[in-house]
Amino acid sequence: MKYLLIPVLLLIASCAGPTEPLIVKLHTLRDQNVSLGGDPMVTHEKMRRLYGAISMEERRQRLGQYYTVLWNADSSTEKEIRFDYLQGNSGSQVKTIHHKIAAGTSSGKGEFAISGDNYFKNGRVLAWKISLISGGETIATEQSYLWE
Repeated sequence: MKYLLIPVLLLIASCAGPTEPLIVKLHTLRDQNVSLGGDPMVTHEKMRRLYGAISMEERRQRLGQYYTVLWNADSSTEKEIRFDYLQGNSGSQVKTIHHKIAAGTSSGKGEFAISGDNYFKNGRVLAWKISLISGGETIATEQSYLWE
């Protein structure tokens, strides 16, 4: 019986592939209406983004684009997640947002939001690139189709 267990355990261990160093999830919150008849995943994401906003102005300030970044990297060095993006009304100006990650952390989640007045004044994000940088070296990059 125990000899049958060994191949099964080896098969399960071989299916566990390496984790990706960088995963980006995008959500655009376009309106304040939360209808319960649509896709439950979209409804939940809207409710989560609008949670705590009481007035219509607070809800309006939550409209925009959200980028959730899941990352995995070596924990020995300080890391940085860099978000470069172009917005519709800001021409060809590349804007950048950084998140610093302390050494000793091997995985985590970060979020970038282009929302509120920034979203209404400068427009939606047309192209973006997110990089995971460790010790000054780029480990992984994810980008939109339009990024050059």
